[in-house]
Amino acid sequence: MSFRAVLLYCLIRTLRPSEVLGTYILQSKKDKLFYTGYTNDLKERIELHNNGKIASTKNRLPVTLVYYEACLNQQDATHREKYLKTAWGKRYVKSRLKNYLTG
Repeated sequence: MSFRAVLLYCLIRTLRPSEVLGTYILQSKKDKLFYTGYTNDLKERIELHNNGKIASTKNRLPVTLVYYEACLNQQDATHREKYLKTAWGKRYVKSRLKNYLTG
């Protein structure tokens, strides 16, 4: 585990779950496309997606979580979400998920 990951883990352990926001990426099992968003309750958000309550993914169900990054505030989470939606961000995610996507 990297130093950054250990540090983030230690910080998150001291916070309540509602204080930790995260940027997440879902992949549709129907069309294999990705959806990127952020939330402070990942489990609930994925349930909303899979129950068809989110307009962006309701016609692409089911979806599976393929990537998640924890952030300590909303501004960081929204900035990270915006970056991951850019061409550079998509390349970053694909390189991180290389084994998952090819295996």
